[in-house]
Amino acid sequence: MSSTAWLLSAGFGALMLLGVPFAFAIGIVVALSLIVSGIEPMLLPQTIVAGTQSFSLLAIPFFMLAGELMSAGGLSQRLIKVADVFVRHLTGGLGLVTVLAAAIFAAISGSAPATTAAIGAIMIPAMAERGYSKPFATAVAVSAGILAPLIPPSIAFVIWGVIAEQSISRLFSAGILPGLLMAAGLMVVCWWHAKKHKIPTQPRATMAEIRAALRDGIWALLAPAIVLGGIYGGVFTPTEAAVVSCVYALFIGTVVEKRLKWRELPNIVWRSTKVTAIVMSIIVFSAGFGILVAQEQLAPKAATWLAANIQEKWIMLLVLNFVFFLAAAVMDEIAIMVVFGPLLIAIANSFAISPIHFGAIIVTNVAIGMAAPPIGYCLFVGMAISGLKLTDVSRVMLPFVGVMLIVLMLVTYVPGFALALQ
Repeated sequence: MSSTAWLLSAGFGALMLLGVPFAFAIGIVVALSLIVSGIEPMLLPQTIVAGTQSFSLLAIPFFMLAGELMSAGGLSQRLIKVADVFVRHLTGGLGLVTVLAAAIFAAISGSAPATTAAIGAIMIPAMAERGYSKPFATAVAVSAGILAPLIPPSIAFVIWGVIAEQSISRLFSAGILPGLLMAAGLMVVCWWHAKKHKIPTQPRATMAEIRAALRDGIWALLAPAIVLGGIYGGVFTPTEAAVVSCVYALFIGTVVEKRLKWRELPNIVWRSTKVTAIVMSIIVFSAGFGILVAQEQLAPKAATWLAANIQEKWIMLLVLNFVFFLAAAVMDEIAIMVVFGPLLIAIANSFAISPIHFGAIIVTNVAIGMAAPPIGYCLFVGMAISGLKLTDVSRVMLPFVGVMLIVLMLVTYVPGFALALQ
């Protein structure tokens, strides 16, 4: 390999092992590669600017902000109350409430960390008070939070759609059935745990309580209907839907619920901006990385080698999932998509895999990585809420990760499962 190829592969890997933040690691490797290869250094700032010039990427900061606004405005509490009156009397009721509320909130925010924070902040203490262990309550909130990358609108699908140049709306629809199946699987784990540990059930809600919860939660329930209905009805694009989500959350929080105060907005914007900055910095530096990878033809070479040595598509998909799962356990999920995107796309093309189906596989992997130890984003959000250590939560996560892997296998080997709603 050339010196540039060594820098892009071994050099990048060495910086990650040293603990250098991913965005800086990519930036350093790209800058050094430009110098070594003799390419004009001005390419780096040019590619950074070019990397932001996608209309679809505007959805990321707006969905991040929408999640923060909805949480601060009280919509997450309303969703939990609606879910509570319908399933609290079942075995594992509070666990089911957590998963159901997270699934609905995911259909508004598109962000896994935001969903984990919004639902977990309320449900982790509530579950602990009702007889659940705090590690299990945290594991439920973390696992439910990763429904957001699958259930549209999804920030992960937006990023992959930009990388792979695919229809974001079609990618959204590819995540619906996997997301719903994963939610059902998580509920089964909650039911099994409650039955095994004899967690007491709650009284069935009366019709008056159900009517009151629906009445109070109507604005929260309308949010996913407006966002998803607008996208699939052709009223607005996914990016415009993110803006609509922000406007809707701001209006409901300040005018209808009146829980959101104008003086709180700077802090809310600042919190969403910090998360967006991390995501966008990885994406923009990776634009330069992608150009150099293409110049060195690393992706086509790797895809050709794999195609020559692995003949069966199902084996290739198994290998990719295994490697992706290991990488997601120690590496930022967004970085995996943007850094290895060209290679993954080349492999998919060489095996004639549908780009939409492949996108569903990638994003399902990303979702699992957000919950899997040791560095999943949602895992650390849950730990921050509960005050627990990584070892405490990791052990309890195993059944939930098992359910996630089963869904991943279905998405991988049953294409119609992801493409049924196309």
